[in-house]
Amino acid sequence: MHAPGYDTSGLPAWNASQAAIDAYGKHLPDIRFIASLLAGYQSDREALTERLTHGQDAVRSEVHLLAMETGAVLDALALSCTPGPYLPGEEPYDDVPEPVDSAVELRTDAAMLAERLVAHDRIHGGGKTSRPPQPRTDGDRDAERDSARAYLRREWIAAREVRLGGHRLP
Repeated sequence: MHAPGYDTSGLPAWNASQAAIDAYGKHLPDIRFIASLLAGYQSDREALTERLTHGQDAVRSEVHLLAMETGAVLDALALSCTPGPYLPGEEPYDDVPEPVDSAVELRTDAAMLAERLVAHDRIHGGGKTSRPPQPRTDGDRDAERDSARAYLRREWIAAREVRLGGHRLP
């Protein structure tokens, strides 16, 4: 099911679900654009990581933005799958019996990256939209993972709006 006004025909190998459309709104077309750039980011990350050894704060910020964009793409892809649980426990998931449902694995990967970005924001400051969620406890892990993904989503959207002055990419 697609909301009117959203062209999802060019999205690579997935169709945006209503959950992804609801979560990302007018920014969903940016996800399509970012997904096409992810392959090129690996060499960019290697070069930026090399520069990090020289202590450049601007590079550190750019690396964080690249990771946030990757997290947003994973989250949008996960939202476009059938809703459901995450893999249990912590990474690596060596003790998880095979085969693993791809939607569960994608949701888990999206949550793990979101949790790393939340941890970064807790340590280095961040949270333009809200305070970063607390680290996971032994309580409701799925709700905490959902919270980390929602935080990443809000932060990515806020960063995009600042960088683009409220405009979408063509």
